[in-house]
Order: sequence, then C-alpha cells, then structure tokens
Amino acid sequence: MKDSNFNQQKAEQFSQSLVDILNKSAVAIALSLGHRCGLFAAMAALPASTSKVIAEKAGLNERYVREWLGTMVTGRVVSYFPETQTYQLPEEHAAFLTNEGEFNLASSMQFVPIMGQVEDKLVECFKKGGGVPYSEYPRFHEVMASESDQTTVAALESHIIPLVPGLRERLELGIDVLDVGCGSGRAMITLAAAFPKSRFAGYDFSDEGISRADREAKALGLTNVRFEIRDAAAIGETAAYDLITSFDAIHDQANPAGMLASISQALRPDGVYLIQDIAGSSHVEKNLEHPVGPFVYTISLTHCMTVSLAYDGEGLGAMWGEEKAVKMLNEAGFTDVTKHRLDHDFMNTYYVATK
Repeated sequence: MKDSNFNQQKAEQFSQSLVDILNKSAVAIALSLGHRCGLFAAMAALPASTSKVIAEKAGLNERYVREWLGTMVTGRVVSYFPETQTYQLPEEHAAFLTNEGEFNLASSMQFVPIMGQVEDKLVECFKKGGGVPYSEYPRFHEVMASESDQTTVAALESHIIPLVPGLRERLELGIDVLDVGCGSGRAMITLAAAFPKSRFAGYDFSDEGISRADREAKALGLTNVRFEIRDAAAIGETAAYDLITSFDAIHDQANPAGMLASISQALRPDGVYLIQDIAGSSHVEKNLEHPVGPFVYTISLTHCMTVSLAYDGEGLGAMWGEEKAVKMLNEAGFTDVTKHRLDHDFMNTYYVATK
C-alpha cells in the first residue's frame, strides 16, 4: 500500500530516468566496442555506406557490424537512411569519437566494460571488506595511457609546464625530474624527447606499466629517461630532484600520506612538486553539479578505492577532493600550494606545491 504522500509523477519520472540509464549504459558498451574495432575511424572516412562496405573498410565480420550499427542508430550516434540501407557517422559526432577529433570520448567508454569485469569480486568486498588488486584489471594501463595521452601528455608543453614560472627554461638547461606513479611512462617519455639536457625517471608499483614504459623509451632511443618498479611511499631518496610530478596517481595509493612525505624528502629545497588529480570536492554535497560526478565515483568504487584497500591501504578514492588534497600536501611539508584548472580538461585539478 502506497503512502498518502506518494508522488506518482515523481515515481514515473524516476522510472523513465532509469530506462534512460539502461539504454545509455548499453550504448557505452557499444561505443567501447566501436572504438576498439576501429569502426569509428572507418566510418569517418566513408560517405553513407552499407554495413557490408563499412565491415570491409574496418576488416570486420559484416553480421557483427550490422548488429552494432543497430545500437548506434537507435542510440542516435549514427544516421541511417532506410531508402538506401546506408549508415553515416556525422562529422560532428566523429569529432568526439576518433583520435583525429577534438577529444575521443569513445576511448573513455572502455572503462565501462573493464570495470564491469570485476563486479563479482566487488560483491565479495561489499560483504567481507578488502579490495580488488591491480592484477584483476586487464587492459587498465593501456586504457589509462590512452586517456593520459589526451588530457595530460598532449597538454604538457603547451599548458601544464607554464603553470610553473621559469620551468621551461630550467628544463632546457637541464634538471632532474621524477614522475611518481608513472604508469606507462608517457609523460616522462614526452618530456625526455622534448628536453634532452634534462634527466627523467619514472617509478611505479606495476610491472606491466614499467615494462610498457621501458619498451617505448627504448624504441624511441631515449637515453635520458629510466623507469623502475618502486613503492611510491618508500622512494628512499633525499634532495635528489628539482621537479617531481604525479599524474592521477595519489588517490589510489595504499599509503598516500607516506607517498607525499617520501616525495617531499626526495625534492630539493628549491624544487617543485606538480600534481594532476581528479577535480572535485571532499564533500559529496558539493559534487552534485560535477559534470561527471557519478562516473568518477563509480570508477573510484570499482578501481581507485578498492585497489588501495586490496593492499590494506587507506582507500582515499578518486573523489578525495581538493580540500583534503591541500590538507595532506600541507601535512607533508608543502607550505605553498596553488590550484589551477585548464580549459581543455574539466576532469582534473592541477596543484603546484613548494616547501
């Protein structure tokens, strides 16, 4: 029996919003498939075409392509012309679905199936505690590297380095740089190629990430960059670097306070710590208007928080927030912390910290 205050209109609106979520979740999975199979790149180069022509262009099975196109048409991603039974990817859509466009959001959709693969293990964590370790996430470093290429690596020279006055000139003369939590090493590899007089290093806990970084650096013939498997909370170096960076790496550490203290110790007295981390508040009520709030909280739940807890860590999570970030940086000995936002990157806050 419904309460007398039950609002039927509100209930129906919520029900419809759930149907919308269900449909969009399905489209997200199909977008990920389209990206991985090269379908968007193929369609961007074609006029309105049949499913057979599209499949041939992408080198794929036509029956699978045709069913995928059904999702794309009903999801309003691809246009369909029934009189000719042809499909077309609008140029305005291709701008956000291919690497040649403004930003490839189809690449970001890969997180949906990756996170879905650990649902059974997360259910156990809900019941018993603990966490899901890095090893349970196939392709995670590959997808993160792709995301980093679009947001961080692409903006290093043009937007991020200028956040620190005089940094470009120092890099050109030659300084010592360390990236903690370097993942696949894309940032340090890019800087090592751009500033041959400086010396670069990258530390990460992941065998997979460091192996990928080593292979790429060697393939490019870079001799001024090195990568090591090392615990971020136990760098074990003192006053060794002029610049230390962390890109999207603090919040999923087992011991983030230890990491910040270790970085503070490894930084020279006049050095700079440059951080990129998820934008948001430490208070959930202040994130109601966050453009991708539900997505980031879910990524945190299904990866960032749980991988930290898997190693008996603090489990900060991706939405630890700017307030807590500044507080922890201060506690680690960074007395001057400034926050920056970049026009092209609504996902992240950039911090410049000095002692």
